[in-house]
Amino acid sequence: MLNRQGRPSSAGQAGATNAHPTFTGNKALAQIEPLLFEIGRYNTTGVDIDEPEAFTPRLGGLERKEAIGLPGLSEPETMRHFVRLSQQNYGIDTGLFPLGSCTMKHNARLNERMARLPGFSDVHPLQPVSTVQGALELMNELAHYLMTLTGTKAVSLSPKAGAHGELCGMMAIKAAIEARGEGKTRNVVLVPDSAHGTNPATAALIGFVVKPVPAREDGWVHVEDVKERLGPDVAAIMLTNPNTCGLFEPQVVEIAKAIHDAGGYFYCDGANFNAIVGKAKPGDLGVDAMHINLHKTFSTPHGGGGPGSGPVVLSERLAPYAPVPFVRMKDGGFELVEQTNQAGGPAAPFGRMTAFHGQMGMYVRALSYMLSHGSDGMKQASEDAVLNANYIRAGLSDLMSLPFGDKPCMHEVLFDDAWLKDTGVTTLDVAKAMIDEGYHPMTMYFPLVVHGAMLIEPTESESKSSLDLFIAALRDLAMAAKNGDTERFTGAPYHAPRRRLDETRAARNPVLKWTKPGPVAEAAE
Repeated sequence: MLNRQGRPSSAGQAGATNAHPTFTGNKALAQIEPLLFEIGRYNTTGVDIDEPEAFTPRLGGLERKEAIGLPGLSEPETMRHFVRLSQQNYGIDTGLFPLGSCTMKHNARLNERMARLPGFSDVHPLQPVSTVQGALELMNELAHYLMTLTGTKAVSLSPKAGAHGELCGMMAIKAAIEARGEGKTRNVVLVPDSAHGTNPATAALIGFVVKPVPAREDGWVHVEDVKERLGPDVAAIMLTNPNTCGLFEPQVVEIAKAIHDAGGYFYCDGANFNAIVGKAKPGDLGVDAMHINLHKTFSTPHGGGGPGSGPVVLSERLAPYAPVPFVRMKDGGFELVEQTNQAGGPAAPFGRMTAFHGQMGMYVRALSYMLSHGSDGMKQASEDAVLNANYIRAGLSDLMSLPFGDKPCMHEVLFDDAWLKDTGVTTLDVAKAMIDEGYHPMTMYFPLVVHGAMLIEPTESESKSSLDLFIAALRDLAMAAKNGDTERFTGAPYHAPRRRLDETRAARNPVLKWTKPGPVAEAAE
């Protein structure tokens, strides 16, 4: 096998990286970087801080009695430490990031530039409304485009992430049901087996009883299965479309009608909205509430714990229950409705999701993406995402097995582990071997309805040449597994900064405190 430069590949040669050991452990530009606790000194800091003047503590005896005990580095050492750590990370700026369902797409630097403009980057949520009219106008504009793209009547910008958005949408549904006087009788939420795990968790969190809708062999939710579970106790269904198997639900309109006829609401998990932007409006499909992951669909940075943003769009039936705060035009300007009694109308917002109104930096980035692409550009992004996923499906389907047949996928393609039968290689082994090839692994073992699942999402960001190389690398891995080269997989990764980790042991017995190792004796001369 030849690598991309046409030279013999060394993949699978466990000893290749140790053929010429170095004193430092570094290998040219591949540098080993110890923990800060290992190299830091407790009497060193890159910042000079004056001794504080005498003061009386106000912590009621809870103030620190001893030095904090954090190691320090000089200023150049600090810079090198964190730069070297960053070089051990894999990100979308490093290469193709095939995580299915997570949508790791290119974050345009134009968006970053806009988010750093004065008035956006330094805005404070407690400023007087008269001083933040530009920020409120931007929020109003973003809300307008989100409602236009989804065909809905209202939007709440305050949720901080997808699961938080789910909570917002389901709380609006619960408020609407309680306003009808059915709060004690409509307490069941239907959730397909293939749903994101946060869906049943969200419903259960706010007091609903979760009933599953079983998965069929074709990967779709069938309206007959939904109707069998409908009754006067059903409040809503939580359905992802396109679903987590990478397929568009062909009976979504019929499912929505059945739910509505039974008096319930249709919550759509909007995690995969990036596959249909400009192609289909969820509101036209019968959706009453849907969260939108700005990082997945509109290229804001992926959360990773923050900064996240998961706006929720609501149908006309749920619009009166949207939480505060929200932006409203008044007397030629904008105001921020902060209290439920300010909203007006026969129904009232269910309350407040967060202390403030969301993450301004994410709003700016998302609107910048929308304006720079336009409606035609966003539509093309959806088409390209679907095209790229189907290109990978076509390029690998003869070697890797497709659990739902060779039907076209949407923005992500799902493989199972049937093709690995009798090879001695598992889905996890394939993922580890991908690291050696310079790729972040795909999403593994999700969705749970598929055994040994491998979910790949290339997004619209990737060129044909980058997809061709990715396909070739996976084909090489697939052929190696089928040809019995198990060592290439079971010991991988061989070339990563850290070798194979025992994830199960790490999860069950985490080491949460660094302990200084004992002295290492020098070799005898």
